[in-house]
Amino acid sequence: MRTFSHVGIPTTENKEGAVYNEVLSVWLTDYSNSPNKIEFLKFEEGSILPEIIQTTAHLAYVVPNLEEELKGKKVIFEPMVCSDTLTIAFIEEEGIAVEIMEVK
Repeated sequence: MRTFSHVGIPTTENKEGAVYNEVLSVWLTDYSNSPNKIEFLKFEEGSILPEIIQTTAHLAYVVPNLEEELKGKKVIFEPMVCSDTLTIAFIEEEGIAVEIMEVK
């Protein structure tokens, strides 16, 4: 079962409090500080994330088992371990990117 986490919105503006993720070449704001659970993403040239993520908003969900959730789905960004407690992947559904997150 998916649990809503946040919405990611690409931007070209520098947002206060954004931190840089060197692996993904993107500046990210902390959606847990947003009353509307918004994560702003400002991409740098050469980002490894697909164009659909860089140009359109995405929805993000936490799931109990990432591997199970990805079965039969159109995976557009393979699972990536972000930390000891977080692994993410992106799928495409209904024409938009959807971030799937497993939190341990």
